[in-house]
Amino acid sequence: MKKYVKDFKVSDNVHLNEQYSLLKLKPVDGEMPDMHPGQFVQVYIDNSKNTYLRRPISINFLDKINNELWLLIRKAGDGTRHLIQTPCGSMLNMIIPLGKGFSLKNGNILLIGGGVGVAPLLFLGKELKEKGCNVSFLLGARSKNDLLEIDEFKKYGQIYLSTEDGSVGEKGFVTQNSILQSSFDMIQCCGPLPMMKAVASIARKKNINCEVSLENSMACGVGACLCCVEDTVSSGNVCVCKDGPVFNINDLKWQI
Repeated sequence: MKKYVKDFKVSDNVHLNEQYSLLKLKPVDGEMPDMHPGQFVQVYIDNSKNTYLRRPISINFLDKINNELWLLIRKAGDGTRHLIQTPCGSMLNMIIPLGKGFSLKNGNILLIGGGVGVAPLLFLGKELKEKGCNVSFLLGARSKNDLLEIDEFKKYGQIYLSTEDGSVGEKGFVTQNSILQSSFDMIQCCGPLPMMKAVASIARKKNINCEVSLENSMACGVGACLCCVEDTVSSGNVCVCKDGPVFNINDLKWQI
């Protein structure tokens, strides 16, 4: 898929809570590149003296009606702190789209996300629903206040929630949610590494096809710097940014 270096204008910056903002962006030239769920962008941050590299951000949603790209930003360091403070009307330069996304299979699909890992699942859920799939979302967070974009997710499938404090949904981790006792044709997942490994273990025991989106540290985004390498069954060491970030669990050398 062709990659672009493009300028985007911030049309809206929705502060979801103290840690998260939703940036809505329009291409300055009006031409939105083709992209797939699970891909990401590399954002240049020009107002941070301590940020030398572009920041990789998952594509949260593609609003084709309004010609907007959505990015869900979590404040983690100086670079992302500047991003969530970006005012409307500002310009952001991005390399877009990068990586390989999720498979778009038919059937009964469960999408599992934890924390900021829910970000790529909104776009994925929309595409799967439009394909005719039966989509369910299992979303987890520490508490009710940490859950993100729930009203948006409800547009594309059935919602199941887990919170560690039990403030909404089932108490505990997503891997303890009772919906996992049901049968699915496929599970697709993004979130903290321990969560994804636990989901992968459940999927393997139930013989369910499963994909995960890895969040290895990335610098270049195009497979040149070799800082995001992952060992795979089929190809040995590969770059997550170029050959992922989405992998089938059977191709990962995880001890699960």
